[in-house]
Amino acid sequence: MKDIMVGIIGLDTSHSIEFTRRLQAPDCPADQKVKGMKAVKCLRFPSPFQTEPDQDKRQQQMEQWGVKVTRDFKEAADGVDTLMLEINDPSPHLEYFKKAAGLGKPVFLDKPPADTMENAKEIFSIAAGSKVRVFSASSLRFAPQVLEISREFSRPKICMAVGPLGQAPAGSSVVWYGVHAVEMLERVMGTGAEKVFARKDGCGAIACVEYKGGRRGIIQLNEGVYHYGIYCHDEKGMKFLAVDTSFIYTDLLKEIIKFFSGGEPPARPEDSLEVQAILNAIDVSITSGKEQILTAD
Repeated sequence: MKDIMVGIIGLDTSHSIEFTRRLQAPDCPADQKVKGMKAVKCLRFPSPFQTEPDQDKRQQQMEQWGVKVTRDFKEAADGVDTLMLEINDPSPHLEYFKKAAGLGKPVFLDKPPADTMENAKEIFSIAAGSKVRVFSASSLRFAPQVLEISREFSRPKICMAVGPLGQAPAGSSVVWYGVHAVEMLERVMGTGAEKVFARKDGCGAIACVEYKGGRRGIIQLNEGVYHYGIYCHDEKGMKFLAVDTSFIYTDLLKEIIKFFSGGEPPARPEDSLEVQAILNAIDVSITSGKEQILTAD
């Protein structure tokens, strides 16, 4: 079967490098390599998340792997079957998704969907209106331990997701890096969050999410500790699993390729919008000191 030709939009995230490594780097370990797709184009542009000299180094690496790097969107999108929006800075996601949607090609939108709920809604509205196939997700959503605990606890009374709180060079650190823990929580709890209360302290940030039916989600974002974990309990018992991140890029790439090959999106628009709503609510609650109500629309 012919490989899917993909254009990567963005060079300010390590994901552009790590995904391409697993697709076509000659020295990629066999157990990390993913078949069925090839990166052929890449668009770079200035970003507060990566200096130009560092992007130069990434460009050199991409070119060694056979990727044409350009500063022109049309050139990056020409001659490819699909697009991966790998933009570390969430604020231009809407701008570049509009450009991508005009081409009608399937799109993977790397996490988080956008910087604000309004922009995330517009992205999925444009996708629906133009019938462009798209999904957005964090790699942590597909970590084996997250999938295991979601199977074991189909409707947990309480779920806690633990992850890092990175420091964003621009915009919200919660939206930028808290997305990983929120994605894990949403994968296990599903949609239906109603209220969020969050606070920040010397360790990072913690948020309590109230769900329909009296269920509770807890998001613990730790500063300076780059480890993940997931905990659940119900009337039958409890379980905590440390999340192994060794294969998260490989596992996500497999989901992307299945989607680009015509499969159903592994994360629905309503899942991604719930994640975005929780992220923005955490941010507002930390600043205001007040509980935030999540609206149904």
